[in-house]
Amino acid sequence: MFIRSRRNLAYLFTLSMGSIFIVFAGVAYALVVQQQLQAFDERLYRACKMIVGNSQPRPYNKRSPLERKDSSIFSDSLPTMNTDFVYVRLYDPNKLLVSYIGTPGTSILKNNLGFQTLKIKGYQEKEDSNQEWIRELTIQVLQNNLVVGYLQIAVSLTSLRETLNRARLFLTLGVPVTLGLIGITGWFLGGLAMQPAIQSYRQLQRFTADASHELRAPVAAILSNSQVALMPPYDEEEQRFRLENIVEIAKSMSNLLNNLLFLARRDGPFDPATLKTIDLVKLLQPLSEEYQRQAATQNLNFHFHFTEQAVQLKADADLLKQAVVNLLNNAFKYTSEGGTVSLRLLTQSHRAIIQVEDNGIGIAKEHLPHIFERFYRVDTVRSRQTGGFGLGLAIVQQIVQAHRGNITAKSLPDQGSTFQIELPLRMNG
Repeated sequence: MFIRSRRNLAYLFTLSMGSIFIVFAGVAYALVVQQQLQAFDERLYRACKMIVGNSQPRPYNKRSPLERKDSSIFSDSLPTMNTDFVYVRLYDPNKLLVSYIGTPGTSILKNNLGFQTLKIKGYQEKEDSNQEWIRELTIQVLQNNLVVGYLQIAVSLTSLRETLNRARLFLTLGVPVTLGLIGITGWFLGGLAMQPAIQSYRQLQRFTADASHELRAPVAAILSNSQVALMPPYDEEEQRFRLENIVEIAKSMSNLLNNLLFLARRDGPFDPATLKTIDLVKLLQPLSEEYQRQAATQNLNFHFHFTEQAVQLKADADLLKQAVVNLLNNAFKYTSEGGTVSLRLLTQSHRAIIQVEDNGIGIAKEHLPHIFERFYRVDTVRSRQTGGFGLGLAIVQQIVQAHRGNITAKSLPDQGSTFQIELPLRMNG
């Protein structure tokens, strides 16, 4: 599925970027042709002006040099050009041919003034010169604002065509190569774009598999207890015991489903407008008293320390309380008799810091990066014995992040763990 999606993304990227590139290459080639032809025409026009300026034509009369059928008037005036002249022709005011260099052409000027691109028979003695493309320019020769003749010159377009042929060859080879590179880039970028979707899909698969696994065991337990309770002969005490087991399992399943629903529904930070201003000291004080009593029943030492001043921030009191309860429950759960659990609240640099510390069994270094993942258990056997589903820390992290805060953990095996929640304080104004 993801390979097909990645391939489709690569196709779309190649099609879009390739189309843009081909259009750009076509426009660039057209501009190059226009620029080269314009530069070519400018050189041709300057050559015409040089010829006219050097020939210094006189008013037309029978003894005028325009009547001579030789090229002496051009002998010292032909400019140096990159391309050889095909012909130079001089016509009188009546458009009759007077003098020429190269091919004579027609005796009467028929072409219009200006530039023209013509195809003529090859003027060079080559086997492949049957056809020749030339650029022709015809201008008026003026003297005292009077037309005294017409000058027509033509040069071969071979050099220009060779330049354009090289440009076309470059495009012919470059466009497919570039399209191939665009396709490879599209495949690579498609892979990068698909990474979040792939990761989310894998997390969803793992989450679904874990949730199904967690629900399978209690459902099986409910079914077995129900079947045993219904087996004759009926024993009221046995039935009561089985029903109590079913109730406890149902409560556990309800807790699991509530946690799953919480994780599924809570996504992204809260809108500050929906939160109320609370005092963390007043929120944590009842918890500290409750867990102090619980510590006495479990033969644990519980210490708490809060700031003397109120610590106010915008938060959901119930969810923030649940996050601290989850951390305290874990601390009590994994701390042996005689151990110590501490709860601290302090402020630092516009942040409220809640710390839950214990000297219990601790967490190995390789497990720390994963402890906030859903259904992740450091010790599967111990977690199942204590009724944990591996969702408590994931819920804590989601609650903290919803409050635009951060949670970190430090731990060493057999030395204990410290979980720290950092929350932004409510700013004045």
